[in-house]
Amino acid sequence: MLATKVHFRMGEGPNRGGNSRRWIVKEVEESLRRLRTDWIDLYQIHRPDHTPDIKETLSALGDLVNQGKIRAFGCSTFPAEQIVEAHHVAERRGLQRFRTEQPPYSLLARGIESSVLPVCRRYGMGVLTWSPLASGFLTGRYRKDRPADLSTGRAALTPARFDPALPVNAAKLDLVERLIEVADGIGRSLPELAVAFAAAHPAVTSVITGPRTMRQLEELLKGASLTLDDATLDRIDEIVPPGTDARHPDGAWSPPALTDPALRRRPAPERAAA
Repeated sequence: MLATKVHFRMGEGPNRGGNSRRWIVKEVEESLRRLRTDWIDLYQIHRPDHTPDIKETLSALGDLVNQGKIRAFGCSTFPAEQIVEAHHVAERRGLQRFRTEQPPYSLLARGIESSVLPVCRRYGMGVLTWSPLASGFLTGRYRKDRPADLSTGRAALTPARFDPALPVNAAKLDLVERLIEVADGIGRSLPELAVAFAAAHPAVTSVITGPRTMRQLEELLKGASLTLDDATLDRIDEIVPPGTDARHPDGAWSPPALTDPALRRRPAPERAAA
């Protein structure tokens, strides 16, 4: 299956991407050209965009399906409320709807269990989770009270995300040590446990692992064939409670209501309650 995404990019003028008809059609044509194919099996909208109405986005995607350029479409890192909105707009307007959602999900990032996964299951959507190794925290490479090489890999790009001296990272590494104990208890590695955990949720269709070497692939495939029993899953729940994020997933979308102060602060003259 061939799958790709159109990415919402902030900015102004010609460099600004979005979920408008014009941008989606342009990006599909460019993807077909780069991939040297006549169609894309699954085309995904990566992150919501509040600029166009969701009706415009769904209409454009549906037209591309009818033209044979894509066979199905989905969304990626959409919050539950926007998945629900898109579903109801499609139903009311007689449009095709999102068939899949691609969210981050791991032992350390379980926030989607509270609403996104139940919503996807209710609507019969496929769920393709990514970052099961929490951007490297669950590889076993970063350990408590051990020096960390911050000059290579992801750490070289954003050292602060992995620096064990920072309290926020120290707290994650405490959890990692406890999860390693769980993995050791069943005779498996931490990456194997991480992949098996993500695949165990009934709403998850597949787990995108993203190995970079053959050795990584072989280890992750062992996790794909691992079945976790209830006792192991109960221990994981004790360490990282269901529906909670011990770390905010890298690349996950944050709503403007949280990122734009103007949307959560009245103008200064109007802030007094009386």
